[in-house]
Amino acid sequence: MAYRIVKKETLNPQIFLMEIEAPLIAKKAQPGQFIILRIDEYGERVPFTVSDFDPKKGTVTIIVQIVGKTTRDLAKLEAGDELLDFAGPLGMPTPLEGIKKVAVIGGGLGTAIAYPQAKKLHELGADVTVITGFRDKSLVILEDELKAVSDKLIITTDDGSNGTKGFVTERLQELIDAGEKFEEVIAIGPLIMMKNVCNVTKPYDIKTTVSMNPVMIDGTGMCGGCRVIVGGETKFACVDGPDFDGHLIDWDSALKRGRMFKSYEQKSCDEGHCRIGRTNNNA
Repeated sequence: MAYRIVKKETLNPQIFLMEIEAPLIAKKAQPGQFIILRIDEYGERVPFTVSDFDPKKGTVTIIVQIVGKTTRDLAKLEAGDELLDFAGPLGMPTPLEGIKKVAVIGGGLGTAIAYPQAKKLHELGADVTVITGFRDKSLVILEDELKAVSDKLIITTDDGSNGTKGFVTERLQELIDAGEKFEEVIAIGPLIMMKNVCNVTKPYDIKTTVSMNPVMIDGTGMCGGCRVIVGGETKFACVDGPDFDGHLIDWDSALKRGRMFKSYEQKSCDEGHCRIGRTNNNA
């Protein structure tokens, strides 16, 4: 069975959206879960968090940043093309029931993962503050979508090109200092960003959930590639997560593992010119 791409949209020069026909996955998917796809018989298995899903249309949306071989190959496809494999939903849904006041924080591409969390919380009646951070204005994504599902939206850029300069942690600290009483903070983005968010929330004992997305191969807990140290115990992001208590993460080991395959990713693109297949490196 092949999976047809029904829509492709460029969000900025580095990021694009794909809506894929996958009715069985769309019927069961929940915020926080992910899929694993393979472009063709030569391709590697690559995980992508579900950014949105529509059970009525039978489609699942993923948002992809071009960072390596497979994502470059994926970017060459257009609406009407097909993917060989599209497996899911995988991972544990984010527990969102019962939360009344929450800050959802997205860094860069993490904003695409934060969106379904904020959307679901909004549907459940929670007071939702969304804070997103990007390097500059040209990289901002999902602004209109996030406005529709949040009570307060703060978009910040490193260079201030959108009028709000700084980091998501600074905006979060300002809100806490102003008296905001968040029951929970959900942070999704680069490891260092999530670590710094946890450093902000820990002194106030604010529950902080982070989404860990290390290298995954099979998505069933068998390969061990996505292991994360949580509270001194080894967990597997693909089956135990991807969401964990950020205050229990061993951030030093997570950051070290996150840098392990960078040189291989670059070599794959440089030598293979980012063609489909042939090698099995990270996305």
